[in-house]
Amino acid sequence: MAISLFAAATVILSVANLLVGSVDIPASEVLGIIAGNGCDNAVWETIVSQSRLPMVATAALSGAALSVAGLLLQTLFNNPLAGPSILGVSTGSSLGVAVVMLALGGELGTLFGSSVGGYVSVLLGAFAGAALILASLMLFSSLVRGATMLLIVGIMISYLASSAISLLNFFSTQEGVHSYVIWGLGNFSGVTPDSLPLFATVILSAIAWSLLLVKPLNALLLGSRYAENLGVNLRRTRNSLLLVTGILTATVTAFCGPIGFIGLVVPHIARLLLNSSNHNVLMPCTILAGAAVTLLCQLISVLPTSVGIIPINAITPIVGVPIIIYIILNRKKIKYFN
Repeated sequence: MAISLFAAATVILSVANLLVGSVDIPASEVLGIIAGNGCDNAVWETIVSQSRLPMVATAALSGAALSVAGLLLQTLFNNPLAGPSILGVSTGSSLGVAVVMLALGGELGTLFGSSVGGYVSVLLGAFAGAALILASLMLFSSLVRGATMLLIVGIMISYLASSAISLLNFFSTQEGVHSYVIWGLGNFSGVTPDSLPLFATVILSAIAWSLLLVKPLNALLLGSRYAENLGVNLRRTRNSLLLVTGILTATVTAFCGPIGFIGLVVPHIARLLLNSSNHNVLMPCTILAGAAVTLLCQLISVLPTSVGIIPINAITPIVGVPIIIYIILNRKKIKYFN
């Protein structure tokens, strides 16, 4: 029931996002453009095909990716308040972008040409920062046995990355800080039709990989000792979960900026509606719920005026904070991991 509900909500919200925007376009024209019938107004056709369609696809994929990452981490660490940014991967991506924007001043972009150099350099910086943090976590994973200790290590690494970002902001120019702040607000409209296939391929491949980890995830719900007795290789499983989470989080952060609360909140929504922690149903429900919730946030952020679009990170706390407070207040009553 819940899966069908979120599937229907995803379709409805996708259509709503295509119909609503800062430019008023008749619904018949929008549907005609989507159907491939074209439009007499070239500007409308460009807005729908080159802006709204990629934005809807990006929002849905990003929401699914971050939600899956949150679910994996919450199960791995047996902690309902774990999220994609908890291990510092998102902060690592932000650090890489900060180095490009604030320290290098965009000079790396000149290597790729003036038209796409800035965009490519930001992507490279985000992936490099995430890869550095992920490599550190993999190293500590081989040295630390307990998941709780690894969680603490991830939090400490995140603090170090945040400190480096603060120093870069302090010594940077006003223009550089402004550009970095705008990037940090989050935006799903930065993925172009040309880059969307790459973005979608990476996200869908990582989500498919996570679906293959359903059995060991269910085993982890019983505890690490029971999982080992069932034949689960804990270190290999932990490294796989870290790698998948890192890929999902880094990809979304690189293309869209650091998106908050989605990965933390959506798995709880899916659990509460399903009243189950069985990943055979929880995983697909989380994927669809992530897409639906993110599309809802995107729809709220769109202003049907000439003002533009509200940053997505100004909307996600409105949805996420009440749910997190509810979880904290009712944590003893809610059985997530048994």
